[in-house]
Amino acid sequence: MKTRPHTPIALVASLLSSCALFTQAGSPPPVEAAKPQGSALERYFMQDYMLGDWGGLRSRLAENGVEFEFFFVGSMPTNLGGGLRAGSAYQHGFLAALDLDTEKLGFWKGGHFHVSGVSLEGDPFASTYVGDLNKTNLVDFPADTRLWQAWYQQELFDKKLTIKAGLLSVDRDFIMPELYNSLASINFLNQTFFFPTMAFNLYDIPGFPKGSHSLPSTPYASLGALIKWQPTEELYIKAAIYDGNPDDSSSGTRLALRSEEGALMYFEAGYRLNQGKDDTGLPGNYKVGGYYHTDEFYDIYSTGLAALGTTPETHQGNYGVYFLAEQMLCYETGRDDPAQQGLVGFFRVAGAPADRNLAEFGIDGGLVFKGLIPGRDYDTLGFGASYLKISEDVTRAQRDANKILPLLGQPKIKEADYEGVIEMNYKLQLAAWWTLQASLQYVFHPGARAGFSSEAIPDAWVLGLQTTLRF
Repeated sequence: MKTRPHTPIALVASLLSSCALFTQAGSPPPVEAAKPQGSALERYFMQDYMLGDWGGLRSRLAENGVEFEFFFVGSMPTNLGGGLRAGSAYQHGFLAALDLDTEKLGFWKGGHFHVSGVSLEGDPFASTYVGDLNKTNLVDFPADTRLWQAWYQQELFDKKLTIKAGLLSVDRDFIMPELYNSLASINFLNQTFFFPTMAFNLYDIPGFPKGSHSLPSTPYASLGALIKWQPTEELYIKAAIYDGNPDDSSSGTRLALRSEEGALMYFEAGYRLNQGKDDTGLPGNYKVGGYYHTDEFYDIYSTGLAALGTTPETHQGNYGVYFLAEQMLCYETGRDDPAQQGLVGFFRVAGAPADRNLAEFGIDGGLVFKGLIPGRDYDTLGFGASYLKISEDVTRAQRDANKILPLLGQPKIKEADYEGVIEMNYKLQLAAWWTLQASLQYVFHPGARAGFSSEAIPDAWVLGLQTTLRF
């Protein structure tokens, strides 16, 4: 860290104090940007898509209810030191999506069909260089080309009731950040700021017997159905049920509902602050929810000591709860600013029972400032921090193992505690369809010392470079 006044703490204080100087702090509705003027090159960089409007075809299709989206993200994360070993990897992902509006197509009102696919390439990074649980790169997934989502949605009763069914991903419907990080505006590269690591407790724990459960999160999906009731503009409640063990080993088209896999249920209630067209206050989102999986999950303590002769026990079901708050703290200019420059703060916390989960508590938060540098209205500066506490039952099993291991001539195990990460990044909006982003992350206790090992993985410095293109 540099000396004051350039430390992150001083920078945050400076950002907060600058809010008092801004002229207006309203909640602007979506503002249509002025038609691009200037040279042909300027107009090219200001258009929504790199490939433009396809000679007007794209607009005509959209007017008739057919929309396409093509998105590319390329990343090169580098472990500068610590972790498992220093080194770099190149990873990229390509997303293609089709959306059909049944009303615009001349059929019934309120219908929407969506289908999307992803193609992922590159060498694994976290498991090779860092050893962290949170994963420092957003597209750090096994190479694959697969169907992602395919669903039909119907809105009823003046959009107060929404029903959706098909191939669904949980992170597209629950615990969704809308102001500080999303698919539409990627402001952090660590995966935990996109979807909290606590949710991945539903995966099998390394070294434990395999179960019949997993999590249908991007880029995976499973058969499911969702219902949402929104009685007012501000309030909503929703619930969904998913197949308990999505297919992550093939093209995403191998679908099956098996009784031994159980089901995953999610619930959420939310309050949308100052997001109506006539609202003048600062917008925010406040969400509380939870999930329950019906499958059996192995007991952390008894299974962790199975190598020393204990019999693994199981628990029926698994669950967790969460709370998410994101709030616009100030706008730099007024309601009519197309860039919506200003400062957003976010906070999220989640918990799960220690007896059947690798992690029992997670918390993250931070700030995103858009338009900090004069003349760079669409650029973002982000600062985030995360803390993931390993379950106490993991530590208890390690402590008891350490009473026996020296008698067997084996070294003692490093006791698990937590994994933390701090990320600071800056995203350049080079064109309406092109971004370039740099991220510096410091990972505390990679892997949280959760493995039964006598060696702890050193803290790591990770530099990430990422570019996105919208076609």
